[in-house]
Amino acid sequence: MSLFDRLVAASLPIVPKPVVRWTAAPYISGERLDDCVRVVREMNGEGCMGAISILGEFVARREEAEAAVAEYEDVLATVARERLDSNVHIKLTHFGLKLDPAFALQNARRLVARAKELGNFIRIDMEDSSCTDQTLDVYQQLRGEFDNVGTVVQARMRRTAADVHALAKSRANLRLCKGIYLEPRAIAYEDRTIIQRNFVSLLEELLAAGCYVGIATHDELLVYEAMRIVDRLGLDTSRYEFQMLLGVDPALRKIIRSAGHRLRVAVPFGSQWYAYSIRRLRENPAMAGHVLRALFKH
Repeated sequence: MSLFDRLVAASLPIVPKPVVRWTAAPYISGERLDDCVRVVREMNGEGCMGAISILGEFVARREEAEAAVAEYEDVLATVARERLDSNVHIKLTHFGLKLDPAFALQNARRLVARAKELGNFIRIDMEDSSCTDQTLDVYQQLRGEFDNVGTVVQARMRRTAADVHALAKSRANLRLCKGIYLEPRAIAYEDRTIIQRNFVSLLEELLAAGCYVGIATHDELLVYEAMRIVDRLGLDTSRYEFQMLLGVDPALRKIIRSAGHRLRVAVPFGSQWYAYSIRRLRENPAMAGHVLRALFKH
């Protein structure tokens, strides 16, 4: 990671808001649920499933968390009414995890129960390392009550191999991704090749154990390796799916779909787009530097 990238990331708070909005536009469907519905319908038209999330995390008041749950309930009702092919992804810090883990569990349980009534599925996103243990605890408790809930593991984290060994025994429903959070070297791999190799090893273990896996990557090498593993194991397409972010490499998205694999596109929306964008860019200085270069080129 270059010094330039680090300097760009550090200066993000003074970047004009319209510039950040221009940068974020391809990756966020909009501020309103109507915007999200439109984009999910477009993805469904391309043969892709959706994954709706509301931008927001690390709430400071219980009322904010309760409002988030209510808004997600509206999302679930809208998905059912509009007959969209989409599940829902949540962050537990949006539901009050840092205020009170028991409160966040209560909120998540309420939403998973509502999703169950409507025939939908809730994915609990993984956040930074300060949330890992509590997120897995909440997932395990909900998994004991519901079959329509899953969570996420990150190939970047050194602990993930042990987590996967435990989760594979119960055939957990997991998204496997590299992980975007920059963590201390003591707990996370920094070398790209090691992260790639760990991703492949974890994927092989999960699929061989009968877990349903969302293979979340834009790395074409990992897409190739995933296809190779799926073919070697002779898996039906109902046993896994590929996952990508809105606005990232639509050409690769088409390649995956053309090869006969199912693919889900993450479609976030919400009024918190600015805070979300700044946080993501600060967590990934290399991306911030790339964005600035692209802006000047534009």
